[in-house]
Amino acid sequence: MCLGIPGQIVAITDVDRMMAMAEVSGVRREINIACVLDGPAELLVGKWALIHVGFAMSLIDEEEAAETLRALQELGEAQEALEAMAEGQKALEEGKP
Repeated sequence: MCLGIPGQIVAITDVDRMMAMAEVSGVRREINIACVLDGPAELLVGKWALIHVGFAMSLIDEEEAAETLRALQELGEAQEALEAMAEGQKALEEGKP
């Protein structure tokens, strides 16, 4: 299973190499748009894509991007809670309050 992170394409950086700048949760990084390029690259600016290991794998709408980002945030919060519980259990087993 691979995990695609939603990002918005904000600029085309190199048409010949099919590269664009995407913003993911406030962080910008260069990505390859070959998998989603279907026409002039400039038309992708402003679009949302699922990004995996530096490649835009598919285009999604803004609503789906927001829902996915919200779910990923909730997963992160759940992981933090599980880690805190594990640390608490370990402390109890070691006799620490």
